[in-house]
Amino acid sequence: MSEEQLSFQAEVSRLLDIVAHSLYSNKEIFLRELISNASDACDKLRYLALTNGDLMKDDPDFRIDLEVNPDAKTLTISDNGIGMNREELIDNLGTIARSGTSAFMSQMENSKDGNNLIGQFGVGFYSAYMVSDKVSVISRKAGEEQGWKWDSDGKGAFTIGETDKQTRGTSITLHLKEDQGEFGEELRLRNIIKTYSDHIPIPIRFKAVKKDEDKEAGEEWATLNSASAIWTRSKSEVTDEQYKEFYHHVAHAYDDPWLQEHFRVEGVHEYSGLLFIPGSKPFDLFHPERKHGVKLYVRRVFITDDCQELIPPYLRFLKGVIDTEDLPLNISREMLQDNPLLRKIRSGITKRVLGLLEKKAEKEAEEYIKFWEQFGPVLKEGLYEDLAQKDDLLKLCRFRSIKSDGWISLADYIAGMKEGQEHIYYISGEDEKALRRSPQIEGFKAKDIDVLVLFDPVDEFWMTTITDFEGKSFKSVTRGGADLGKISGAKSDEDKAESKDENKDELGALLGFMKLTLEGEVKDVRSSERLTDSAVCLVADDGDMDIHLERILRSHKQVDQISKRVLEINPKHALVKQLSSLIKKDGGASELEDVAWLLLDQARILEGQAPADAATFAQRMSRVMGKGLI
Repeated sequence: MSEEQLSFQAEVSRLLDIVAHSLYSNKEIFLRELISNASDACDKLRYLALTNGDLMKDDPDFRIDLEVNPDAKTLTISDNGIGMNREELIDNLGTIARSGTSAFMSQMENSKDGNNLIGQFGVGFYSAYMVSDKVSVISRKAGEEQGWKWDSDGKGAFTIGETDKQTRGTSITLHLKEDQGEFGEELRLRNIIKTYSDHIPIPIRFKAVKKDEDKEAGEEWATLNSASAIWTRSKSEVTDEQYKEFYHHVAHAYDDPWLQEHFRVEGVHEYSGLLFIPGSKPFDLFHPERKHGVKLYVRRVFITDDCQELIPPYLRFLKGVIDTEDLPLNISREMLQDNPLLRKIRSGITKRVLGLLEKKAEKEAEEYIKFWEQFGPVLKEGLYEDLAQKDDLLKLCRFRSIKSDGWISLADYIAGMKEGQEHIYYISGEDEKALRRSPQIEGFKAKDIDVLVLFDPVDEFWMTTITDFEGKSFKSVTRGGADLGKISGAKSDEDKAESKDENKDELGALLGFMKLTLEGEVKDVRSSERLTDSAVCLVADDGDMDIHLERILRSHKQVDQISKRVLEINPKHALVKQLSSLIKKDGGASELEDVAWLLLDQARILEGQAPADAATFAQRMSRVMGKGLI
């Protein structure tokens, strides 16, 4: 039978080089990864056999076997699961067929925690090269007659060819490195299985090939694990370490779970679950193809890990299992898409998780902040995806604000509102530091009024859906009038006197001149209450789209035209006062035309925009500077 030699995908070669040179301090994790993959292969076949019983009728009992050959210095991990054909061997072992590969490689090369990354990115098979210098895979897919063999030393290429494997499933043989002989010892392997894989609901059996061949035939396989589904046990029977290792298995991760929930629901519908919130976010959390990590079982039989109806998208960070008693075992994926029972389970899980988070936020505020910093932006997606839960979600939200260095809740914000304040004020953008320096919040700072600082992209979208919290409406400081005059804590006596003595005629003349000069470029020119230090700023008029939201939509080609904005000028700024006095002089207006345009461009720059015409902007700047007006 001929063999064909093929090259690894470039990223796989880089990965194998990193693995071979051992970033890892805990090399025993390779066995956990390979056994986890074997368990998944059995689960997949069990599901397919529900509609095609012939796939496993000749061998109905699943198992995972370990064999050691001291003479050959090999360790073999075998399963009788779904198996792989030629194309699947190439796709699964020769390429990293996942989005974000470049990001993964970058993190692998720079991370000190390679153990966590190799599981997190779903490439656990390659961990075999931490302890072996050659790996051989023999596999035959269930329902097919031909078996295939894959071989590689992990140095850039692999061979693949036909083999006469008689049974379904996959066998992975590791040719152990000289200094990794410990992984060929029975006691060492027993300890690893007990530590990492005791929860696997499939028997993991061990058999050593003895040098005395006469004794081999009479030996029996020894089962090394409990082989029972951990979520079916009572809480008192499961240790913290067992929970942790099951999380590692189901999440393909090495961090510790931040929170776990082991529960059973009884009544009209019965289901049990074991759910985890990870301690750190996965690299692809915001990728469009990202799915949750909760597996659906029916009476301990794996059905699917791709049931998007089970968990709402904004809880996609959840890991674990849900096992129901009420669905039929032969339920199709199409039936799952519109199943009323699943909708009820989904609702129950959502309320349970939000309730757990609320308790954590109330009783362990600092711990809750750790969760929020990892998954807060995802949870906020529920504010516009799931309006039925908006009140509970708003209570869980935490925000930065101009008066706080840490995180505050909306309840905290309302408790600190000033007398006469009717709105929850916020400013949104992409850069938190830039937002804190924005001219639009100057007046709020002067009156000691807090402003929420929103810098997650999702914020703009839920703000268009939710209008208030506990009777207080949300209002952007970059939209409409600031209404600061209604709020106490107002101005000093000097400010009030200055306001009364202000030359309203001169200011009115300047506003009128700038409206005429900038006609067609701005919607209006107004005197500002919100500015204290800056001369000008741009705001959206009441009823218009917020400036930052429009910028996001334009970047995604969802909005074509740029809305005209309102230019606000600060009547107390020294420059504006000087311009107001110049406007009444003969010929003063003609000299101020360039200044009016420069002020508009200045406001645009403060909003992170470029001047409408850079060349004209530079010419105007040169003319004004030459006249010595400023």
